[in-house]
Amino acid sequence: MMKLLSRYLLKEITLFVLFTLIGLLALYMFFDVIAQFSQLGKGGYTVLDALIYVALQIPGNAYELMPIAVLIGSIFALSSLNGNSELTVMRAAGVSVKQLLLWLVGIGIAYSGFTVLMGEFVAPVTMRMASQYRLAATKQMIAGDFRSGVWVKDGRQIVNIAEMMPDLSVQRVRIYEFTPERTLDRIVDGVQGRYLGDGVWRLEPAVQTTFLPASGGVALKNEKVFDWSTQITPDMLAVLLVEPAQMSARALLRYIDHLKLNGQKTQRYQLALWGKLFYPLACLSMVVIALPFSQTQRRSANVGVKLFIGILTGVTFHFFNRLVVYLGELQNWPAPAVVSIPTLTFMAVALFLLWRQEKR
Repeated sequence: MMKLLSRYLLKEITLFVLFTLIGLLALYMFFDVIAQFSQLGKGGYTVLDALIYVALQIPGNAYELMPIAVLIGSIFALSSLNGNSELTVMRAAGVSVKQLLLWLVGIGIAYSGFTVLMGEFVAPVTMRMASQYRLAATKQMIAGDFRSGVWVKDGRQIVNIAEMMPDLSVQRVRIYEFTPERTLDRIVDGVQGRYLGDGVWRLEPAVQTTFLPASGGVALKNEKVFDWSTQITPDMLAVLLVEPAQMSARALLRYIDHLKLNGQKTQRYQLALWGKLFYPLACLSMVVIALPFSQTQRRSANVGVKLFIGILTGVTFHFFNRLVVYLGELQNWPAPAVVSIPTLTFMAVALFLLWRQEKR
């Protein structure tokens, strides 16, 4: 009996969550398509290209919208069950509030698992594909924050990449290599390069300029092919294509390790990494917080009011999460504490409201 009721609850909530997610994605797609109109005509960028680009962003948008969809969908589903007295029948059949809460926690965990899969394996790939597709369609290349291109430190090497293509090949690479005493040892200039794997880039052609301290001169060597060994990978350079929050946890971990080895700041990427770990738990909080909302005004519940409450709560969570992360990055607060604040706050509010209802 209990298994049947829990499956029925899962089916009803999932149906409403799915409809809500589809509606939110459609709204996002509409505004994304409008935003792409300004790019039309650049390098042959067409309406079809814009639609493909927006379509590739759907998994990333679904990952971002999942907690809001879970909240609104759960409020609708539970309000519908409450309005039809189905929750009352469940309670009469022996389902306690604790049991109902445990079912909702299980449902929230399932949604959290789905969010993890989206955020770790699907969204990072499709978001990168979307950026690469638009860059290729508009005939653009990726430049860094400076006019001289991208600057990356790797051990005793400082690397300047003037341009990076959408396929993550590189153009006009200059490698400054230093001795352990921090004096310039050699400079390697490569016209173009592609990643071979196992930490090796192939530069074609390349010119090596080696400094000779003994004579005070330099030695030049022209090479058609130069294999450059480094810890820099296309995944690290891909941070220019997507925001840190859109990267997978694995890519973030590798990039953070690289930054630490080279004595560079990691706060922004630490926040993104811990956000990846805590964000799926927001789905759990949203399912739980939907229960006290849905039980208010049992018979005369206004669906429009509850919809407004759900949207307002979801938007509040979304902006509260962004605000806390921004302040954490600005003030250099510990990343685990920063990203856990929104989820734990909403969970505490949900449990408090539920406790207060049961006390009445």
